[in-house]
Amino acid sequence: MKDATQKHPLQGAGGASPRIIISGGGTGGHIFPAISIANALKNIDPNTEILFVGANGRMEMDKVPAAGYKIIGLDIQGIQRGSIVKNLMFPVKLANSVRKAIKIIKDFKPDAAVGVGGYASGPLLYAASLKGIPYLIQEQNSYAGITNKWLGKHAKKICVAFDGMEKFFPADKIIKTGNPIRKDAVNIAGKHMQALELYHLSAFKKTILITGGSLGARTLNNSIMNGIDKLLAADVQVIWQTGKFYYKSIIEKLGENYHPDLQIREFLTRMDLAYAAADIIISRAGAGTIAELCAIKKPVILVPSPNVAEDHQTKNALALVHENAAVFVADRDAEAKLVDRALELLEDRDLQKKLSNNIGKMAMPNADEVIAKELIQIISNN
Repeated sequence: MKDATQKHPLQGAGGASPRIIISGGGTGGHIFPAISIANALKNIDPNTEILFVGANGRMEMDKVPAAGYKIIGLDIQGIQRGSIVKNLMFPVKLANSVRKAIKIIKDFKPDAAVGVGGYASGPLLYAASLKGIPYLIQEQNSYAGITNKWLGKHAKKICVAFDGMEKFFPADKIIKTGNPIRKDAVNIAGKHMQALELYHLSAFKKTILITGGSLGARTLNNSIMNGIDKLLAADVQVIWQTGKFYYKSIIEKLGENYHPDLQIREFLTRMDLAYAAADIIISRAGAGTIAELCAIKKPVILVPSPNVAEDHQTKNALALVHENAAVFVADRDAEAKLVDRALELLEDRDLQKKLSNNIGKMAMPNADEVIAKELIQIISNN
């Protein structure tokens, strides 16, 4: 494993500005890093031509154009748990997606491709390998999925965020870059009072932030719903991001103004202020979220989702736990134990300090720039 810090001229075929395809998506954890990489490439050379390839019906088809980039969708899906009928169409959709990806490459003529994970990444990178287009994989998790392990054999470089990835990929192709983060979201310095004002909270009480991502997390929501009165009785303030799937039902149960110390939000538009307000954070353990948590350096309790491929969120969380950088609560235990564990952590100043120091040591805030430079090197050497 090595580092990439060299600067290279960003040139494509014939010395022109390069043409690059970025593929993948499905969740914000894939999309935001992909857009960060695109922005870093544009910062180096504003004339860089970038095309995104995503999966039809997934959130990248909206988020990427909103960020100012063109995207083409593939009709691809993952394996559907518990649905044999839906899985019958998977081989057909995969073959069609590879054919469409080959056509996209033929029409766009990229100098290189990047895969960030998600349904569209596999067909596009496989098509790139068939057409002789060099590609880079950005593996976000501490446990590589089957598709990335297979694609890694032909990748020029594999950018990772965790140590020990040699068990999944050829060691000479691995570079530890970290995961790209939303820099506006982690810019929290000097914003504590502004954050408390936004959420109408007191500077004299402790604050817990609960976030389960844009869609929400059933276990986190159930745990807080069951323990909200215990939290409020302890004179603790709560910023509770429910996600769009759960917000309405929670508001129907609790009402809009259940308690002044409870701030319920469907989505947090100013993540920087939510982070800035918090004394401790309760979160799922997606790779992109963990990268942001490392950057803001606050005590965190991780409750990994069990409903992801290869249980990679648990492996992500344990990578932090092994460095004494986070508290772990299993999803199956959360409804019974999470609120009590959060209250214990709020009272343990020494543990808070240790967690903050250790998680901060794992931050790699310039991952997008490092990955962009590594891509430059691939193009220059090709």
